[in-house]
Amino acid sequence: MDFVGSNILSVNQFERQDLEQLFKVADTMRPYAQREKATRVLEGAILGNIFLEPSTRTRLSFGCAFDLLGGSVRETVGAAASALVKGESLYDTAWVLSGYSDVICIRHPQAGSVAEFAAASRVPVINGGDGANEHPTQALLDLYTIRKELARHDRSVDTLRIAMIGDLKYGRTVHSLCKLLCLFNKIHIVLVSPPELAMPLELIAQLREAGHTVKISEQLETAIAHVDIAYFTRVQEERFSSQQEANRFRGRLRLNRAVFTRYAEPNTVIMHPLPRDSRAEANELDPDLNGHPNLAIFRQTDNGLLVRMALFAMLLGVEGKIERHTYPVGWHSRRNLN
Repeated sequence: MDFVGSNILSVNQFERQDLEQLFKVADTMRPYAQREKATRVLEGAILGNIFLEPSTRTRLSFGCAFDLLGGSVRETVGAAASALVKGESLYDTAWVLSGYSDVICIRHPQAGSVAEFAAASRVPVINGGDGANEHPTQALLDLYTIRKELARHDRSVDTLRIAMIGDLKYGRTVHSLCKLLCLFNKIHIVLVSPPELAMPLELIAQLREAGHTVKISEQLETAIAHVDIAYFTRVQEERFSSQQEANRFRGRLRLNRAVFTRYAEPNTVIMHPLPRDSRAEANELDPDLNGHPNLAIFRQTDNGLLVRMALFAMLLGVEGKIERHTYPVGWHSRRNLN
């Protein structure tokens, strides 16, 4: 894959060597993300951050990643704040906004909408989530996190054992992650959900065609008994026709410290793309897991900054120029105090 000037619309674009290249660059971003160094390598460049669905982590981490590379960020948040509510087409929106930006990240509620937007854009477009379809950068940061977590125990993604738990029908993060896992070898996957929220059959077929073992379950306890990663995802209530329908599935699959200690292996890592639904009727990951060394959900968010910084650097062709534009951090916080 030639990253420079490319759109990032789907994980289907990536080969295994592309991931290695991206993650190698992401590793070099750590001192900048941790405010140990600063760089102005993207000074003068503008990110157009267009989020037509609610977002906290994705929107802010894209903006922070661009800021940390020295660029500037302009945002449109919510469909009501855009000219789309006046009947403007995605084509016109993309053509105009790409004149204001050097790269655009967009989240849109309709599957396939980001590809339509990218077709009219004059600058690279990154898919920040298109409906229930894909969330490619989340899958990239998830895979980066999995690699890091496994490496602590001298393991690799090949032969990974992973349980995916929750709303697998509408959870675009697990859809994208499954596609990336097809690039690896001999993975054992347990899919845990109510039957109504099962993983799409075409994705199960892809996993099996890649030579992976796939098991289907509704039982959380048995599913987490022999896995390296327990990956949870919330009920995607925004994809249901009514709140009442979504409520039928809340709270069916919950993990707390007692269940984890009893059933999971000592090194099993807990992941979640966030937000985790902490309402009493859902409570997917109990707060009593906060502080548990195997809870990697906040390491995921930190890693997301590294991966998105690497993507921006590679799309704009500056990954080899960062050191030349580096300078000492002139302020202090708990993050960078010696």
